[in-house]
Amino acid sequence: MNIKILGPGCRNCVNLTKAATTAVRQLGLDATIEKVEDYAAIAGYGVMSTPALVINDKVVVSGRVPTLAEVRTLLSSAAV
Repeated sequence: MNIKILGPGCRNCVNLTKAATTAVRQLGLDATIEKVEDYAAIAGYGVMSTPALVINDKVVVSGRVPTLAEVRTLLSSAAV
């Protein structure tokens, strides 16, 4: 599984990265987490508001920090 956190490195981006990392660990998933801070790359996903969570090249959340439970649900759904 490929997970990307899109954002410039703000506090919300850091919080989303922590939530994603925790969810991956709790679920025991084989996943890589990549931080994307390049504005052109972020815009390439069609994201206008960060942070954004991308799972397997699909934007699943944008413009807010989802709860840990929500991240777990999104990752579980993508792992099936």
